[in-house]
Amino acid sequence: MLKMHFSLAIAFAMLSATVAEANDGRYGTRPPVTVSADLSAPWVMQLTNGSMPRVYAPRRVVSQPQVYQYQRQVVRRGLFEQRQPVMRAPVQNVGLAPAQRPVRSRFDPMYLPQMVDYDTKEKAGTIVIDTNNRFLYLVMGGGKARRYGVGVGKPGFEWAGSHRITRKAEWPSWNPPKEMISREAAKGHYLPASMEGGPENPLGARAMYLGSTLYRIHGTNAPWTIGYAVSSGCIRMRNEDVTDLYERVDVGTRVIVI
Repeated sequence: MLKMHFSLAIAFAMLSATVAEANDGRYGTRPPVTVSADLSAPWVMQLTNGSMPRVYAPRRVVSQPQVYQYQRQVVRRGLFEQRQPVMRAPVQNVGLAPAQRPVRSRFDPMYLPQMVDYDTKEKAGTIVIDTNNRFLYLVMGGGKARRYGVGVGKPGFEWAGSHRITRKAEWPSWNPPKEMISREAAKGHYLPASMEGGPENPLGARAMYLGSTLYRIHGTNAPWTIGYAVSSGCIRMRNEDVTDLYERVDVGTRVIVI
């Protein structure tokens, strides 16, 4: 009798295990795995047979970007800080200002020579240099001028005034002023006391000297600096442009720098 009860107990235990295994999802038919078709939504794993709809993360649509800056406010009665968003007026695009850092071997075509309308009271043959916009105008009369791109004095070396061309030179030699030599030496740049004219000379192919000053309209061995404020006060041009201007003006030509 005891042996029969033991056999029934073993049979009942085996039947219970079989039922438990049948109910265990690990051994049943697995439902298909479905991934959301919306690639902008988070990955959604749906372990159903398709009876439930797919779930998509809602997209956030911003009609107009909001620009904020944060103002720090210190709570006096504690050691905590509170930041409150403060609406800032959008930045207004007021046009492109002349760039400040030249890129080697790159030249903006807007500085190529061209005939432009130019309303002025100055007589034909006068040179007007607009240092803010980096243009030199040779007044042609009849409301026209020949415009060239130029490089001008860097911050601290700007100037304005009226002079006349007192001398012209082809492939001029360069004799840096002592002040320039000392100033550049302090930066670790050592300039020669004198340099003969040639393609490597910073004064370039031509030079037109202004009054009794140290300023000149001259060429350059760095044409990519045209359109920038990089000189020590001189007006620099591309070699082909300064050669063209050189042939059009004479000693005594009035030069106005504004």
